[in-house]
Amino acid sequence: MNHPGIKACIVGTGFIGPAHLEALRRLGVGVSGLVEMSEEFARRKAGELGIDRAYASLEEALADPEASVFHLAVPNHLHFPLAKKVLQAGKHVVCEKPLAMTSAESAELLALARGSGRVCAVNYNLRFYPLVREARERIAKGEVGKIHLVHGSYLQDWLLYDTDWNWRLESGKGGALRAVSDIGTHWLDMVGFVTGLEAESVFADTVTVHAARKRPTRAGETFGGSASAGFEDVPISTDDFATILIRYRGGARGSLTVSQVSAGRKNSLSFEIDGAAESLSWNSESPNGLLIGRRDGPNLVLPKDPALLSGYACEASWYPGGHQEGYPDTLRSAFANIYRYIENGDFSIKPEFPTFEDGHREMLLCDAIAESAVRGRWTPVADR
Repeated sequence: MNHPGIKACIVGTGFIGPAHLEALRRLGVGVSGLVEMSEEFARRKAGELGIDRAYASLEEALADPEASVFHLAVPNHLHFPLAKKVLQAGKHVVCEKPLAMTSAESAELLALARGSGRVCAVNYNLRFYPLVREARERIAKGEVGKIHLVHGSYLQDWLLYDTDWNWRLESGKGGALRAVSDIGTHWLDMVGFVTGLEAESVFADTVTVHAARKRPTRAGETFGGSASAGFEDVPISTDDFATILIRYRGGARGSLTVSQVSAGRKNSLSFEIDGAAESLSWNSESPNGLLIGRRDGPNLVLPKDPALLSGYACEASWYPGGHQEGYPDTLRSAFANIYRYIENGDFSIKPEFPTFEDGHREMLLCDAIAESAVRGRWTPVADR
C-alpha cells in the first residue's frame, strides 16, 4: 500500500512517536520531517530515526506544503494547543489520546474539526486488533444476544514503585486523572466500539497509592526506567488505580478496574461481554484468540485466522492463520484506515477510525468519573 501524494509529519519522538513512524513506513507513507522541543533535538532524533528533515518549529512544519498529516505524539497538555494550530493551518491531524486535558478543550477541538473539512483522528488504535473487530461483528449480527454485563480491566505495573517516574504523573502535563485517562479510556473506547453501548452514568473510586514519588533529577523515557542517580520527592495527586461501575443506556451494566501498579501485568487490557446467548472474552496480552462462551455447548476459542473471521475483522488482519499479530499491527491497521479515507476524499462517509467525536466522548466520561470519585455517588455522563 503506497500513498504517494500524502506525507506525514511526526510531532514528538518519545515512546509512541517512533511507533507511529514504523507503522507509516510499513504502509509506504512518506514522512516530510519531524518536530521536537528544539531544533537541535529534532536534528538528533531525525538522524537516529532516518528522517531526512528536522523542522525548527511546528510553524515551519505547518508552512511546508509537503506535510499533509500531522501525527501528534506529545504529552497530553500539548494535544489541545497543537491540534488547534494544525487545524487552523488546514492540515489533517492524528492526535494521541486523550484528546485534551479537559472536556472544554475537547469540545472546542470538536467544533473546529467539524468545520475544518479535514480528517481529525484520535489514536485509539487498540480497536484494530482483528479479534476485537470480530467481537464487534458478532454482536452487530445478534449472535451474542442482548448484552447484560460488560466487565474487565486494564492493568500495568510500570508505576508500581515510588521511584518510578514519568511526565504522566504530573497533573499539569497529564491531567487530573492519570491511570483512567491514560489507559482506562482505551478500555472505555474499545468496549463502546465493540458493543455499541453508551455509558449513562458511573460510580468511581480512584486511589493514589504513592502520595509522594521520587522524581529523577534527569528525566528518562517512558517505560525506560530511571536515567538518573539523583531524586527529589514530589507530591502526587493523580490516580494509580481506579474501580468504576457503569450503567449503560438500555439496561446493561459494566465494571472496570484500571491500574498502573499491578505487579506482573505489563500491558493487559481484557474484557468480557456477557449476552443472553453467549459471552465473548479477549485479552491484549494474548490477542490472537477470542473466547466464545456457551451454556449449552462447548466453549470455543476462535483463532486469528482470516479464513475463519468475518470480512470486517479480516480488514485488520495482515497475515495468514498461525502468524501472530500484536500491538504494532494495530497502528498499521489504524493508519491504513485513516490514509485510505484521506485518499478517498469523501468526508461525508462515516469513518471507521476513532475521531475527535470519540475523543470528546472519552473526556466527558473522564469528567463524570472524576466527579463521582470526589462525591462518592453515581454521576451522569454529560451529553455530547
